[in-house]
Amino acid sequence: MNIAVILAGGTGSRMGIVDKPKQFIDIYGKPIIVYTLEAFDNHSEVDAIAVVCLAEWIDDLRIFLRKYEVKKVKWVVEGGKTRQESVNNALKILSKECGDDDIVVVHDAVRPLVSQKIISNNILAARQYGAVDTVIPSADTIINSEDGETIKEVPRRSALYIGQTPQSFKLSTLRSAHEKALADKKINSTDDCQLVLELGENVHLVRGEKLNFKITSFDDLLLLKAMIKLGKTEIS
Repeated sequence: MNIAVILAGGTGSRMGIVDKPKQFIDIYGKPIIVYTLEAFDNHSEVDAIAVVCLAEWIDDLRIFLRKYEVKKVKWVVEGGKTRQESVNNALKILSKECGDDDIVVVHDAVRPLVSQKIISNNILAARQYGAVDTVIPSADTIINSEDGETIKEVPRRSALYIGQTPQSFKLSTLRSAHEKALADKKINSTDDCQLVLELGENVHLVRGEKLNFKITSFDDLLLLKAMIKLGKTEIS
């Protein structure tokens, strides 16, 4: 079984939005999260979807699922105070109904332009390796500065990648990583691959795409609107 876990527990505070989380912002008559869910709902290899959602927005989410006929959402899970807690809440539910070798594809609700190819490659690679991360090569030189005023080093660009989602795992691998993190009193990790690395497992790379960007600013919203208007959200 291949299960998508869509993380929709963020509040959009960095964008200064006060009336709704950014994943529920309406773009041409449809909330951002619905574009994301449709990408997974339409994918032939995705068997079921779990949405981790802010408690106060769960009723709205269910309305959107019915309105836009998103069929594969089997679980709606209340989000936690942190990303780590939100993923762990989903794992608790999935572990009751899914097998250890089932694939869990964890994706940000605010990356609505994820392609069918990225999803396919995540599922294939996770089944082969057990843990994978979606990345794109860094097109810019990355500067390392510890004080914010002077350069400590300039890492070799060819070895640097920008992380995206999905991050995909065998269920048993991701669950073990979260269990170890809690045992080590680590409660605020923002990256599941980091937890898997701390478990001592390798994480393999899946090539992402520039259009698979995360909505974090109003500039991102403008770019998303442009891409949708140009028809770039069609299934590829």
